[in-house]
This record gives sequence, structure tokens and C-alpha cells, in this order.
Amino acid sequence: MGRLSILAMVFSATSLFLLDAAAPAPSPIVQFAPLVFIVVIFYFLLIRPQQKQRKEQQKLIESLKTGDKVVTGSGIYGLISNVKETTVLLKIADNVKIEIDKTAIATVIARPGDAPSESSAA
Repeated sequence: MGRLSILAMVFSATSLFLLDAAAPAPSPIVQFAPLVFIVVIFYFLLIRPQQKQRKEQQKLIESLKTGDKVVTGSGIYGLISNVKETTVLLKIADNVKIEIDKTAIATVIARPGDAPSESSAA
């Protein structure tokens, strides 16, 4: 009787396997839905913010003009004394000027016509 029960278990396991294989596959839309969801999440969390930041940086670079007080990406503070096509001449101390690429400018601290803010006056 032991052989018969083992044979019955093998038969039932085989029939279950065949039933699973015969089950209809889900539609392709359902199969690709998680992938599409992941792509949308990546777009809104990674790609879109990076594009927005790149556009803001490009607008900042295009608006640079002589007299702007700026900070470079490496932390050098200076005053723009000349703007060229792809570079700027940055005055960082008396009689010390360096020429740097426009893309190295991280932020503009003050523009020539701006009124000083209360936080910097205190």
C-alpha cells in the first residue's frame, strides 16, 4: 500500500503541474503595468527634477553680467569683471582675477542694482 500512496502523490503532483501549465496567461497589458509604473516613478522622481534644475542653471548662466557677485561650484566668491562667450573674468581679490568657465558659476549672490537685504546688513 505504500507504493500505491506514493504513486497517488506523484500522479496528483503531476496533474497539478499540468493544470498550472494549462492556465491562461494574463494579458500583456497586465504584465507590463508594473514596468510602466516604475518608468513613471523614475520620470517624476529623477528625470523631471534634473531637467528643471538644468534649465534653471542655464538661465542663470545666460543672465550673468558684469558686476554680479557670484559663488563658483568650488566655493570661490568673486565679482564678475568681464563676461565672454563661454567664460567670465572673476575678480576674487585686489589685483587678482581668474578666468573661469560660465558653467562653474553655482549661484549669483547680488546683482549691481539690487538693494542689500536686511539679513546681510545685520
